[in-house]
Amino acid sequence: MSLRDSAAVFLERRVAVLFFLGFASGLPLALTTGTLQAWATVDGLDIKTIGFLTLVGSAYTLKFLWAPLMDRFVPPLLGRRRGWMLVTQLLLVAGIAAMGSVSPSQAIVALAAMAVVVAFCSASQDIAFDAYRTDLLRPGERGAGAATSVLGYRIAMLVSGGLALVLADSVLGWRATYWLMALLMGIGIVATFAAPEPENAPPPPRSLDEAVTGPLKDFFSRDGAVLALTLIVLYKLGDAFAGSLTTAFLLRGVGFTATEVGAINKILGLIATIVGALAGGALMTRLSLYGALMLFGALQALTNLGFWVLAVTPKAYASMALVVGMENLAGGMGTAAFVAFLMTLCRARYSATQFALLSALAAVGRTYLAGPLSGVMVEGLGWAAFFLVTVAIALPGLALLRAQKTLIDAIAASDAAPPPPEAQPPARTR
Repeated sequence: MSLRDSAAVFLERRVAVLFFLGFASGLPLALTTGTLQAWATVDGLDIKTIGFLTLVGSAYTLKFLWAPLMDRFVPPLLGRRRGWMLVTQLLLVAGIAAMGSVSPSQAIVALAAMAVVVAFCSASQDIAFDAYRTDLLRPGERGAGAATSVLGYRIAMLVSGGLALVLADSVLGWRATYWLMALLMGIGIVATFAAPEPENAPPPPRSLDEAVTGPLKDFFSRDGAVLALTLIVLYKLGDAFAGSLTTAFLLRGVGFTATEVGAINKILGLIATIVGALAGGALMTRLSLYGALMLFGALQALTNLGFWVLAVTPKAYASMALVVGMENLAGGMGTAAFVAFLMTLCRARYSATQFALLSALAAVGRTYLAGPLSGVMVEGLGWAAFFLVTVAIALPGLALLRAQKTLIDAIAASDAAPPPPEAQPPARTR
């Protein structure tokens, strides 16, 4: 496949529409986390109350609990996946607008309750969107589709995060800013109507019991299921450890100012992540799934060495920009391959539940290992040794990936084959 063909895949309707749906998926997140906390801070709430607001986002972690309902039941309009996206998007418009109708200082309990509803609807939209993307994309489009949706998601987080803060502080005020964000959810609604239906969409599970147990029975009936789950936990673990304390390292370990870290680590890092995801998606049209996972995983591990270099050399802005850029570039490429891998593991009949479960498992290492242990390791080892250890933490995932090459190639090959007869929708009868 030529470079032009690799780039052309991003213009396919199935892939291009994911940018706008990814934007709708990413827009609500900051409105219930960072932006909401900023509003509460400016409005004079105490830090204890602001701390409790972090619980609002629990729905994103627990979304696998109600994903079977979205596999089982079909809304009356636009089918199983697009129908649920439309329902959740309409609720998000109403919920975000309602958040803008009150202020933290006047009605924090009501505002927090609305934020919980918005987070629940947003997590539910993610369930439907992840399933739709999984069902829609052909195997050769999955890397590009993952990259395109990541691009839309990241831009939406900039809009509802950084841009919203500027608008609220200097232009519109907090209430009007939230109303504007509710209006921008209309982009997702238009995209949902314009999006094509997945090809060969299978019927939903026949019962709620099948929707709950079927995804697990289906997954664990496959060869290498446990090893695949282990790989999901390990693949980006070294990257998660290195990234968990990057900001603290640049501030305390190297001595950059908050402004310098914000400009280079946050802004440049975000741009590099987006470029990496797009580059990874394009390269995946020319690589096998295993080849992409191995190449990008190795790059993730190697770029961790850049932070070790920063820890043992004098402070230099150019060095920080290069290291941050390369690390986020590799991380974006790895994310594109990893999301494509998760999509490959999902069966279209149960894709909402299976993707929600697999993505929750992927967060286990980042949330329960990298987060709590990184600080302890830095205290005991120092920054330089810590970053060397993060390279070592990445190696078991790469070793497991290499050991499972045959299995991953077989999974990718079976995924590219036509669906079995029982997965086809029933023929219409007169």
